[in-house]
Amino acid sequence: MASETQTQIQIAELCHWSEARRVETKHGPRNLRKAVPSEDFWAAWESDKQSLKDAGISIGRDRKTGEWEACWWLPVPKTEKRQSKTAQEASRAVDSDLDIPCPEGLEFMAFQKAGISYCLDKMRVGLFDEQGLGKTVQAAGLINLLPEIESVIVICPASLRLNWERELKKWLVRPMKIAVIQGGKAADWEACGADGADIIIVNYDVCEKHRTRIDARGEVDLMVIDECQYLRNQKAKRTRAIYGTRKTPGIKSKRTLCLSGTPLVNRPVELFSFLQHADPTGLGKNFFAYAKRFCNARRDSYGWDFTGSSNLPELQRKLREKLMVRRLTSEVLPDLPPLRRQVIVLPANGCSAAIKAESQAAQQYQDTLTELQADVELAKAEGIKEYNAAVAALRKAMGIAFGEMAKVRHDLAISKVPAVIEHLTAYLEAGVPVACFAWHKDVIGAFREAFPDSVVIVGETKLEDRQKAVDDFQAGKSDLFLGNIQAAGVGITLTRSSNVVLAELPWTPSECSQVEKRCHRIGTTKSVLVQHLVVDGSLDATMAHTIVKKQAVLDAALDNVTDDEPVAPTRERPTTAMIRPDAMDQLAAEVTLGQRLAIHRGLKLLSANCDGARARDGAGFSKVDVRIGKSLSGQSVLTPRQAVLGLKLCVKYRRQLPQDIREAAGVISKGK
Repeated sequence: MASETQTQIQIAELCHWSEARRVETKHGPRNLRKAVPSEDFWAAWESDKQSLKDAGISIGRDRKTGEWEACWWLPVPKTEKRQSKTAQEASRAVDSDLDIPCPEGLEFMAFQKAGISYCLDKMRVGLFDEQGLGKTVQAAGLINLLPEIESVIVICPASLRLNWERELKKWLVRPMKIAVIQGGKAADWEACGADGADIIIVNYDVCEKHRTRIDARGEVDLMVIDECQYLRNQKAKRTRAIYGTRKTPGIKSKRTLCLSGTPLVNRPVELFSFLQHADPTGLGKNFFAYAKRFCNARRDSYGWDFTGSSNLPELQRKLREKLMVRRLTSEVLPDLPPLRRQVIVLPANGCSAAIKAESQAAQQYQDTLTELQADVELAKAEGIKEYNAAVAALRKAMGIAFGEMAKVRHDLAISKVPAVIEHLTAYLEAGVPVACFAWHKDVIGAFREAFPDSVVIVGETKLEDRQKAVDDFQAGKSDLFLGNIQAAGVGITLTRSSNVVLAELPWTPSECSQVEKRCHRIGTTKSVLVQHLVVDGSLDATMAHTIVKKQAVLDAALDNVTDDEPVAPTRERPTTAMIRPDAMDQLAAEVTLGQRLAIHRGLKLLSANCDGARARDGAGFSKVDVRIGKSLSGQSVLTPRQAVLGLKLCVKYRRQLPQDIREAAGVISKGK
């Protein structure tokens, strides 16, 4: 220890070091000090470079000035490391000796006590346990444990209001009046006696309509936001009504407890609205800083793209240190049977026409996207006005094409109804209960017509009837549960069935997870099998695998503690997309006449070899670059702005160009 201290003293005297600042690295947090190297530093570097490196010294060029700078990387104090480790362990804890008041005949599970303990000293916190682990029960336990919580507002999906009322009445140890608001009018507020209630339960869709009445009650002691992923869009009315904006305050609460089993529907950017509310001076302080660090934010010709992911282990560590408790079913209930997924490919019998229409729509969608993406890129060579017009045309066409895609998917779902009915019949004839989910109302209606004894939950199902449908299924009065993926995908328990059938596939992985957890949760006694029924050659057949891949991003951000970061899925972009339209004039001014001629020669050569393949195959351009490259090569003379686009293509496909063209175009330096 003495020699280490002596080394640090010597290093400190070599330069005028800056104050230490915290920097996140792939090896965890470090303290960084910088300095302009002095003569003494260079002398020490020449004489004993390895010792300085071992002590955390590195050198490099400043990105802005190009001057040399020395970096001194220091470890964070051991006490701080211990505190971080302790906080992360608490976020994963599955046991606690905390004594929590509980109604007679009931008992909180050990992991539920640990979750309540984690939330106890945090005024803004996310309880993000996997589906089926009793987050509602833990919210009730927090109220029981803290007598100062006298006023509560619960905001949840409409389908969960009665479930919340039932669970709170079951688990609360204090007499608290509960009001369930059934509509968005003043009369609905008055009808349930909300003004005199200790706890009001309101759904997202009408919360904004009652904001004046909610505010009139004053600051609540606890705001519970169930399925908080509903607020992932910062610009949505419901998000602004609850969290507020920079100019308008949200619902005033001393504490906020956000609940979700799938807080990330697709990407890390979707967590920011929660972070802005829960950690406004930390992770939620600056959107661009967060996006660049954790969303792999980058800017291209279409604007900023925040759909990626990066540094996910760091994000998870920071969340667990002070904002999030997250446990998996396998961690808290190791004896719970595993969940298995199976993709069942149905024969295309009777679906051929629908598959053909879907395939044509999908190809048309891709062709439209490719064509208009190329138009956008080529418009950069004309001017900002033309570029903006091309971007507007792209967005409009994509909306129309996507609508066509949704229509043909619906048509295909209708055409495969007989095959799904046959599949469900096999379960029912064997006396095996099954839960079947679909997207469209008329698809579920067809199933109900085939199985009149089934129970159903769709968007129009009344709240009282929803709970009765669940109760009847759980009690064995019906062996078939039919549910709309959106209306019945959250908040209900169907543990009587260990078989889940997805007759239609949703667009997002989180919706699949929500549906699965209706059966795979506390109370399950058998292994749960989830079957995706897809038609051979259909879009669903490929979507089933794509959705599973997208779930890797969610797992890495919330559950996986390794350093292996998955590559976030990205849309196909032209090679020229990274060229900003407002930089075209500057770039064009740097292109010489000789370069323009060489670039044009290179494009003509590539175009002559191009076979139009969508994959990169070493024969000219590929994918969306085909139309851009051929359009440029067909010009009589390249303008300077067109040459900027052409140079980008020549760089990408340089291996197909001869040495002299590469050198003249500026793709490589002479002699390389």
